[in-house]
Amino acid sequence: MKQALLKLHISVFLAGFTGILGKAILLNEGLLTWYRIGITVVSLFAWMVWKGKLERISPANVWRLLGTGALIALHWVCFYGSIKAANVSIGLVCFASVGLFTALLEPMMTDKKFSWQELGLGTLSLLGIYLIFHFDDRYRTGILLGLASAVLGALFSVLNKRYVEVARPQTMMVYELSGGLAMLSLLMPVYLAWYPVESVLPSLSDWVYLLILAWLCTILAMDLMLQALKKISAFTQNLTLNLEPVYGIAMAFIFFQENRDLKQSFYVGMSLIALSVVWQMLRVVRKGSGV
Repeated sequence: MKQALLKLHISVFLAGFTGILGKAILLNEGLLTWYRIGITVVSLFAWMVWKGKLERISPANVWRLLGTGALIALHWVCFYGSIKAANVSIGLVCFASVGLFTALLEPMMTDKKFSWQELGLGTLSLLGIYLIFHFDDRYRTGILLGLASAVLGALFSVLNKRYVEVARPQTMMVYELSGGLAMLSLLMPVYLAWYPVESVLPSLSDWVYLLILAWLCTILAMDLMLQALKKISAFTQNLTLNLEPVYGIAMAFIFFQENRDLKQSFYVGMSLIALSVVWQMLRVVRKGSGV
């Protein structure tokens, strides 16, 4: 259990860089996600074929994983849309509401029993977001996109928990992200028609950031997360992911000086979210099981 939690926290630390990189990359949220997934799928597929590690799975499970991957692609589009519409700090802190949505969805979609404690912890995170939303109306579009990202992220993790025994983590990642890439490729012409851009090609600096995003923040982070998910619940995973804002916001303060633009309500809200994370971690360690 301790090893699973360690892998989970390393993956969350790596995920904390995604917001910073999303802000630094000049592409819009749709293209950014498409390139991120494309680089990840090509790199991971080539490596697994070279190593002979790509597993064959049943057609039914292939379709399940492809569909699940479409959710993570939409989650990333909304997540980066939140950052572009507001800032890194707002986009990351909104993702904390994923704990509440997981507490509601997981008992409905798996054999896990409903937990009032988990619902309470998730609600505590949501209260933190409400304080920011209510007292600082500059970022409402970004907050709404962040909440949409959280719903999609919760649904993705719950489904991942159901399919985690289908194949090894790397194989699951290839199939899931291939589904996300296919879905985005089909939607991209329509998306670009609605939100036209001057160029669809990344700049040189964007390529560097995209490679870091794909190789470290996606392949390595998702591999560690899927390994951890074999031992812990989707709720524990998603509530731990609430530490992603803590890491990411600290980086945003350092690199973009976002602390100059945030009101006191932001810090009160973030404190409630941090409290919910610490509380859940204490529950997991005390019980010593995959809560």
